[in-house]
Amino acid sequence: MKFPRITIYDRYIFSQVFFATFVAILLFTVVWIAPEMLLNTIKRTLEGVYTAKTAVLVLTYELPKILGKAFPVGLLLGTLFTFDKLSKDSELTIFRAVGMSFFRILAPVFVLSLIVTGICFVTYDKLIPYSCSKLDAIKGIRPTTQYIYTQKDKNGHPTKAVVVSRFSMDEMSNVIVLDFSKKQYNDVHQLSEIYVAAHGNCLKDKWILDDITKYEINSDGIFEDIKKLDNMTVLEGQDAKNAYTLMTYSIKRDRDITNHDLKNYIALLKSENLTEEYRFMLNKYLQRFFHPFVCVLLAIMGTLLGFSKPREQRLVGFTIAIGCIFLYYITLPFFDLLAEKGILHPLITALFPPLAFFAGIVGFYKSKDL
Repeated sequence: MKFPRITIYDRYIFSQVFFATFVAILLFTVVWIAPEMLLNTIKRTLEGVYTAKTAVLVLTYELPKILGKAFPVGLLLGTLFTFDKLSKDSELTIFRAVGMSFFRILAPVFVLSLIVTGICFVTYDKLIPYSCSKLDAIKGIRPTTQYIYTQKDKNGHPTKAVVVSRFSMDEMSNVIVLDFSKKQYNDVHQLSEIYVAAHGNCLKDKWILDDITKYEINSDGIFEDIKKLDNMTVLEGQDAKNAYTLMTYSIKRDRDITNHDLKNYIALLKSENLTEEYRFMLNKYLQRFFHPFVCVLLAIMGTLLGFSKPREQRLVGFTIAIGCIFLYYITLPFFDLLAEKGILHPLITALFPPLAFFAGIVGFYKSKDL
């Protein structure tokens, strides 16, 4: 098998697009980081909250989140600027005159876009979750929130509900446990016991509550007896592990989780019948694979927009490019909502934006008559 020979043209176009893309990514990063992020970091440094070293680390760990968005934008603007310049200098006319097809002209750009796609994928999978965890450690962030875990039988009827008012790491406070009896009505499930605990701990394979008040309820829904308990185990085994995983991941954003952990979390959501959260996270997981390939599509689109007539206004191509980027990022939350509510399957919502770009590329290609 013979690989295509790398020519002077390939090296020339690759280097031109590479440097233009690098500058575009740099400018995007500076514009994104300068207004608020940099100002807040400088302010905290002057107030003595951060040392100079800590401030540099904070800005460094903020970069991966910006770069994830900067790579596609940089490729689009880099290819557009490069090929627009080649068009204005009549170099593209020369390339076409010597018999080079559009796809041959595109070859070095395609190679560069595949490299950036790989970097973008690693950024979302590894760098962003790692940087987010480091930022939380530097800032001393320990999120606390409320969580409700419900155990169900094989028929989907609740058997126990654990309401955690506040939790942080493996410590819980103000925990309420609702034990359901086997007696059920059409609209409600009968309670048999209610436990109210001031404190609790999530151990490796069980949840233990301390300082408990137990309320016993008869079949008529009236309190029969109130007792005090020193401690009790409320969840054990796999149920305890699943509940802890769901509780800890409920305070995380999808970008804080690696692909491997996100896949396991999605499987757990499905097994626990948490439908809306399952659809939302599945959509985000699929986006992890489709979003990097947007780099390839935007590189091709930038190349097409760069093919212009010598006297054609440069502003037209750049306006279209900025409009495409704006529409892409502003519609992502809309598609997230469609997936979460079950209006569209997560595969469709994750795949639609890249398909829209592909359709745009086909339209531009035909309009350019290349």
